Amino acid sequence: MRLARFVAGIGALAGGVAAGGAVMAQDALDGLETIGRPTADGIAFQPAATMLAENIHWLDNFILWIISAICLFVLALLVIIIVRFNSRVNKTPATFTHNSVIEVIWTLVPVLILIMIGFASLPRLFEQMEIPEADVTIKVTGNQWYWTYEYPDHEFAFDSYMLGHPGTLDGDQAYVLNDEVRALLKAKGYAEDEFLLATDTAVVVPVGKNVVLQITGSDVIHAWTIPAFGVKLDAVPGRLQQTWFNANKEGIYFGQCSELCGKDHAYMPITVKVVSQENYDKWLDGAIEEYAGKPRSIAVASN
Repeated sequence: MRLARFVAGIGALAGGVAAGGAVMAQDALDGLETIGRPTADGIAFQPAATMLAENIHWLDNFILWIISAICLFVLALLVIIIVRFNSRVNKTPATFTHNSVIEVIWTLVPVLILIMIGFASLPRLFEQMEIPEADVTIKVTGNQWYWTYEYPDHEFAFDSYMLGHPGTLDGDQAYVLNDEVRALLKAKGYAEDEFLLATDTAVVVPVGKNVVLQITGSDVIHAWTIPAFGVKLDAVPGRLQQTWFNANKEGIYFGQCSELCGKDHAYMPITVKVVSQENYDKWLDGAIEEYAGKPRSIAVASN
């Protein structure tokens, strides 16, 4: 009996510590603004929250100007041909079959345009693949149909499910915005219209720090994507790939699995919360307690 009570007491104490860690972790995440999310009838990018995304937006605008100029030029040629060379105005059609000067121009100009686009786009690609020294390292594993995140520097990991996934519910009505899911969204600090975007556990990173992601898959190919960060990389089973980001504004950012991965592909969102360094440290301490990770620092007694 005494042994049973002792074991029960230890279990209760461990549960209390974990619960305390969860509360501490949640407190560090309160009051964040939702920044990166899709909008109804939207046609533009989400606000850029990283240098990577800013440069992608610049490249998109740069290419848009080139495309627009080409389209207007071709339209002008069509109008000129229609007006000047229709059968009523041009009674006697020309008999020549080619023009060497024009043929050289329409070969060289597209080549020069493509070279110009290449010079502008390749640095954007290299920015994403040249991994800087990490301030925070996170291993991301795609599963059918949820994500697993590991913070290897502190030796803890957790799974992240969409709120409304069967793993987050007491009832059996999954993927439906019912009263239980509304209560979950409210308890986690999300708006009702963030259903299908919000997860029960978010990735948390500090603002202004280099976050290196090590991405893989456990079963089929997934893709980890946060549009506001300009980050998208496949999670391939048996392969560990890397990318990175440095978020410049605190807030909540949403993404989705972007590789068709099975029947519940649509219910595999990503939630990232960017917080101050102070709140990140507070969250990290709580997460270490909750998930039995490695403490940030260990004080060593000395005589």
